[in-house]
Amino acid sequence: MNEDTVVLITGTRSGIGKHLAEHFLELGASVEGCSRKPPGWEAPGYTHHAVDVADEAAVRGMVADIRKRHGRLDITVNNAAVASMNLSLLTPASTVEKIMSINFLGTFLISRESAKLMKRNEYGRIINITSAAKELRIPGEAIYASSKGAVETFTRLLAVEVAPLGITCNAVSPGLMETSLTKGVPGPAKDALVQRLAMKRLATLEDVENAVDFFASPKSSYVTGQVLHLGGV
Repeated sequence: MNEDTVVLITGTRSGIGKHLAEHFLELGASVEGCSRKPPGWEAPGYTHHAVDVADEAAVRGMVADIRKRHGRLDITVNNAAVASMNLSLLTPASTVEKIMSINFLGTFLISRESAKLMKRNEYGRIINITSAAKELRIPGEAIYASSKGAVETFTRLLAVEVAPLGITCNAVSPGLMETSLTKGVPGPAKDALVQRLAMKRLATLEDVENAVDFFASPKSSYVTGQVLHLGGV
């Protein structure tokens, strides 16, 4: 990977997105990132866009800007997501709309516009960050899990559509991590969830980085439509 490699990562304000942005910068890539709020950090080679991934016009504008400045896009990581832990019977429709809009519609829009730019060079890697929430079936996560389940289905089908363009599409499900969502889970309940994994620990940012690197590699040209669950979920 070199300075000619262009990477787009959504949700780079903190967490997985910020970590992956810094990781690809260390590898020498030019990194484009976005979030609705200012990131609070900066680095050489990094360009930030104030974009809501569910805003179609804003997404188109961001990718058009990337095309104008770089003329290419090699890797896209759809990481931006929101969650709200609540039982379904207590969840208002507005919350469902917000979660599905950012988690699923945002992934669709970013993937669609990324693929349009990637096909110019007949090469691309689209990597979606999903979740183990639907496998673990945690009460209160029905809407969030459903949004990520939709992303996984979309990943598998988009992979078929963009394969003739030289683009792969895969997903990484990090397993259990310390996130804003899991912080709301009581300690004993979280420990019980960890015990349901083959690997009896929480995932680290480095674990996710390793999986993303595998899908992003030029050597992974024959790997597409896959969902990699970390931790043995």
